[in-house]
Amino acid sequence: MNFEPWQIALAVLGALLVGISKTGMTGIGILFVAIFSSLLPARQATGLVLPLLIFGDVVAVAVYRKHACWSHVWRLLPWTAAGVVIGYLALLRIDDHQAGVLIGTIILGLAALHVWRRRGASAGVEVTEHGVWFAPLIGVLAGFTTLVANAAGPLMAIYLLAMCLPKMEYVGTGAVFFLLLNCFKVPFMMHLGLITAESFRFNLLLAPAVLAGAWLGWWFLRCIPQRLFENLALGLGVAAGIRLLLH
Repeated sequence: MNFEPWQIALAVLGALLVGISKTGMTGIGILFVAIFSSLLPARQATGLVLPLLIFGDVVAVAVYRKHACWSHVWRLLPWTAAGVVIGYLALLRIDDHQAGVLIGTIILGLAALHVWRRRGASAGVEVTEHGVWFAPLIGVLAGFTTLVANAAGPLMAIYLLAMCLPKMEYVGTGAVFFLLLNCFKVPFMMHLGLITAESFRFNLLLAPAVLAGAWLGWWFLRCIPQRLFENLALGLGVAAGIRLLLH
């Protein structure tokens, strides 16, 4: 991959954000997706980012695994695997704009649902638990969006916020879930020709930036209050959805 110096600097920034998103703010995932999509065609960018995500996932699991709520992981994974297969089949049938509109609509709809539930609870109105449809719906949509655009982070944020997890359990559960999910995606991406020896060599060059970002994310998470954490995660998810609709 022949990049200009400014492009390499932008790639390093994207890798730094990958690390931060894995150990601190999962909602900023759309930012590094946007950065890498500006450097490469959307499909190639998706393949380039995946190994970086796995690097970050390994660090996040090492730090937060004891906080993971495995019941949520197992509840989502089978449905997410199905969504990955659907995304794989759809990838050659939809263009980037169609995928962005679809994913953005899904994210904004789920964000609106979460805001409605939280406002109802704050007003003293009893808000019932999500039905049995919620985990399958999130799982399938997350699997689809992660294969098409590496954009499952905002969906997972909506799900984990809806489960009312404290911030450490939020990050620990997300870390384990995404490590398993991203490893599951690798054979599909390789079959599509989106992960190559050349792209992986570039991933190795960017790995130190992912590690540095993971440290920054860890520091950030320890300093931020729970309510502010939830608001930032929700706000970034909404911003991600809007960006995808306008892309």
